[in-house]
Amino acid sequence: MDFINNLNYELGNLIGLTLFDPQHSISLVIRFVINLIVVSVIARYLYYPRSHRRDYMFIFILMSMSIFLLVSLMEGDGMNLGAAMGLFAIFGIMRFRTEAVPIREMTYLFMLIAVSVVNALGRAEYHPKADYWDGFGLVTIIFVNLIFLGMAWLFESSRLVSSNCSKYIKYDNIALIAPDKREELKADLEKRTGLKIERLEIGLVDFLKDACLIRIFYNEPADRGNSIEEMTKMPRL
Repeated sequence: MDFINNLNYELGNLIGLTLFDPQHSISLVIRFVINLIVVSVIARYLYYPRSHRRDYMFIFILMSMSIFLLVSLMEGDGMNLGAAMGLFAIFGIMRFRTEAVPIREMTYLFMLIAVSVVNALGRAEYHPKADYWDGFGLVTIIFVNLIFLGMAWLFESSRLVSSNCSKYIKYDNIALIAPDKREELKADLEKRTGLKIERLEIGLVDFLKDACLIRIFYNEPADRGNSIEEMTKMPRL
């Protein structure tokens, strides 16, 4: 230990960097592993099975881990930490403004960023004069991460929210939108879509184009978590 302390002192005076800080390094590795496990479980085993969007899954994991490392290494400098978070905010505005990111994906992104920030700032500091530790303990960090996992699992398991799926349809036969022909409209939509429709809502009606916008609600496990079910127009490819 004395050899490491002496080497750290010499390197610090020479190049402004130390070789190894056992306390901070071990703490960083432990928190990094915890964060990686939690983020990967949420992204791979809770988000991905329903959406099957590999692009978003990798974005969640890589951005979360990047923020974790950034916050961990800049924890002691408030100005640098604020600048770093500002860069991520600018990146998010520039990147995600070019695509209509579904609310589900944005919710996962913010949650995983919150997980990473909590894990990055979850450290304890010893005050020798008062002889006490200030900060977070390992049990607290694990408990908070379990809360994040539990919330994601609970809502993804559809135990608290409706499991119905919805889809917007531009319909071309407005003669069937009258209230007395609602069953005929439902039968025609079921025949065209192949879905068992539980209920439907009629929105915008365009008599000039003989079309209207209809939202159908159905129960189809394969479509749960569909990232584009709320879209009302074709995206530019």
